[in-house]
Amino acid sequence: MPAPAHLAHDTPLGLESLVWRGDRLASPAAPGLPTGHPRLDAVLPGGGWPQAALTELLLPHPGVGELGLLLPLLAQVAPRRWAVCIAPPEPLYAPALAAAGVPLERLLVVEAASAAHARWAARQALASGSCDVVLLWLAEADLGALRRLQLTAEENATPLFLLRPDSLARQPSPAALRLALAARPGGVEVHILKRRGPPLLHPIPVDLPGPAGSGGTASGKDPSAGPQPVSAPPPLQPALRAGPASVHALVRPPPSRPGPAGIHPGRH
Repeated sequence: MPAPAHLAHDTPLGLESLVWRGDRLASPAAPGLPTGHPRLDAVLPGGGWPQAALTELLLPHPGVGELGLLLPLLAQVAPRRWAVCIAPPEPLYAPALAAAGVPLERLLVVEAASAAHARWAARQALASGSCDVVLLWLAEADLGALRRLQLTAEENATPLFLLRPDSLARQPSPAALRLALAARPGGVEVHILKRRGPPLLHPIPVDLPGPAGSGGTASGKDPSAGPQPVSAPPPLQPALRAGPASVHALVRPPPSRPGPAGIHPGRH
């Protein structure tokens, strides 16, 4: 028996929001988290970072601008919540993070003895239910490990950023969003390798804070750049140059509340 005429017309309209067409950006159930960079928001599904998914940032080298890109998100950590950085390749520079608005008392840095320990710490942070964002620097991971990380991020509605070498760009990944970063004067170029939408052929230029856009580095040093001005250190320059009195991000202020469940200092 054919369907009534009114159902034949209404059903496609009712399902339209549930169907993603490959020639347009997907409309996720929840809007994206604003990146703080309007040009980037304009080309991402949901208008920002995926809220409950794995996002990959692929880097030619640590310090290309990855943390500068994420500073606006780190600065939005809610009271009594945590931002977690797991296995960063170099020390983070606390004074510049604070100057960018990142609440250091809610920033947890985890050192890991191995890639397996780093993945475990990321899953614990995601499952704790107390983190607004988790960053994981990781080179060693097979597809099964990546899928477990993606599923844990989805199940716990927490954004997970995986920072990896760009030599892995051709490897399959369950990430909802994959971006390759390249240095440019004053910031970075963002190449969208994977998104829920049509391919984007041209990179997105993103300006970053700090002298010559060096504010997003993990070490504060860009191998392609010249000497940095001493009077204005980039946000994530190692604190070792400043002498014993400097504040080191790995020696963070005592937290006002216990850290996420399952993460214990000195037991990585």
